[in-house]
Amino acid sequence: MLDNFNISTDQLQVGLYIHLDLKWFEHPFAFSHFKIRNEEQIRTIQGLGLKTVRYDPALSDVAPAPVRSNAPQPQSKTGEQAAAQAVASPALEAKRAMMARIKAQREAAARIEEAFINATKAIREIEKNIFPQPADSVRMANELITQIADSILCAPELAIHVMGDKMGGEEVYFHSLNVTMLSMIIARDIKLPQEVAGALGMGALFHDIGHKNIPDKILTKLDPLTQAEKNFYELHSQYGVEIGERFGFPPAVIAIIRDHHENFDGTGYPRKLKGDAIGVLARIVSIANFYDELCNPLNIAAALTPHEALSMMFAKLRSKFDPKLLQVFIRCLGVYPPGTIVQLSNGVIGMVATINTAKPMKPVVVIYDAGVPRDEAILVDMERETDLNIAKSIRPAQVPKEIYVYLSPRKRVSYYFDAASAGAATA
Repeated sequence: MLDNFNISTDQLQVGLYIHLDLKWFEHPFAFSHFKIRNEEQIRTIQGLGLKTVRYDPALSDVAPAPVRSNAPQPQSKTGEQAAAQAVASPALEAKRAMMARIKAQREAAARIEEAFINATKAIREIEKNIFPQPADSVRMANELITQIADSILCAPELAIHVMGDKMGGEEVYFHSLNVTMLSMIIARDIKLPQEVAGALGMGALFHDIGHKNIPDKILTKLDPLTQAEKNFYELHSQYGVEIGERFGFPPAVIAIIRDHHENFDGTGYPRKLKGDAIGVLARIVSIANFYDELCNPLNIAAALTPHEALSMMFAKLRSKFDPKLLQVFIRCLGVYPPGTIVQLSNGVIGMVATINTAKPMKPVVVIYDAGVPRDEAILVDMERETDLNIAKSIRPAQVPKEIYVYLSPRKRVSYYFDAASAGAATA
């Protein structure tokens, strides 16, 4: 691969891929390296007062223009002076607007993270007290589900965020919350009535309540289960029904608990139901549950990335799921769900941080840039950067350690939502 070469700013041409040796806040562009698209960008670069810029022949469409011997040489300036001089530049104004959006996105992420933590704590209390105080626990669960359902189903737009790694000690409750969140996202897309969505949420939250009657040595075993252990484990569906009936759960919730491991092709359990014989709510929870178990298995070394999990479900396991609901799920999460490490078409590596369910192919991506402090990382809204797209996903193991640490994707993938107004959801 060819090295980068320094060229005079007088040699700039549309189609050159250039690197600006300035800090991110010292120039008006979204990235410090990019392909020049128009003459206005050339004038802006020349206005920064740099004598030279680096260009990458391998990524460029053209060669630099010939050196003009009589061309006036720009005076070298500090980045701060250059930025100050360019104060009236439309590009710099766009940069400032971008920085304001990033600040708003960070504030939204902090607010959503707090809501997510509060939800996991509520689920912890519900699960801890479900047997000693069943009536109070069911009431708390109903209140939580009603709140989530109202927010998700009624919002003009819904932004889904991947959570940071700040939880500590709540991991056991993530699965219930994840399955509930993902099920509700499907419910929103298919316009499930609010009262039905409430039953879906309760069933999703308590879908594994039958685990209470399964020994921990089976639930936490990392090696494959023996046939006898597998048979015992599969009883959790029936145990869950018995517990749910004892607590007075409605029939729709009981059906989810019983049937969330049934497969559309008839290969599931406990009754080997097929197709429409499985209730639609159980079919929804089946998809959400399966996806979360692929992303967050007991043995974390076997975890798939969100992109891999969706790809496997669609390409290899499609027969197990209601095809229409699976398509809805993929459309809502996007081909590259939050938490996926990606390479953009300009070569930059980042992580999908947020998607808007209305525009899942245009996520917000947190960008790796060694020149930008990690807690000030660039957030790029793909909807605004029309010349950019996601080229491919990358497995975390294939990413250099410093990039992985910078992007800090969770070991376990969890999502939460921002049911903001249309303008604020992607602020």
